[in-house]
Amino acid sequence: MVTESNIVNTSGSAGGEYLTFTLGNEEYGMDILKVQEIRGYDAVTAIANTPAFIKGVINLRGIIVPIVDLRIKFNLGNVDYNELTVVIILSLSNRVVGVVVDSVSDVLTLTPDQIKAAPSLATSLDTRYITGMGTIDQRMLILVDIERLMTSRDMELVDEAVA
Repeated sequence: MVTESNIVNTSGSAGGEYLTFTLGNEEYGMDILKVQEIRGYDAVTAIANTPAFIKGVINLRGIIVPIVDLRIKFNLGNVDYNELTVVIILSLSNRVVGVVVDSVSDVLTLTPDQIKAAPSLATSLDTRYITGMGTIDQRMLILVDIERLMTSRDMELVDEAVA
């Protein structure tokens, strides 16, 4: 349930609909417009000499789709694949990419007042892909710019977005 809040939006986000998902003990949100479909986790074909977070590829109706495990990418400890583990298929920069997450929760609409700026942390934690923090009731969502993450140089999965 979405409620009004007195939080000032300094993130520059206009709000919108977010698919919420979990990684470890945290809840994240991504722009629902980037999501093509959600599938149960299934076996992937491993590709030699790829980073550990790239699990491999799947054949999705004739399209070869690279699969990235966000738990490994974000260094979130043990990776356990179970019946709740899903792959979110994304359509980004004219490319299809899948991301493995622990589970998908729901789709939430956030108003600009419910989004705060991402914290600036003086640690080795990379916050370039965090666009803000969404608050709904007692829940806090880490809002991820999934396209920026997937088009980053260290991912090398999709071509750079054309501005």
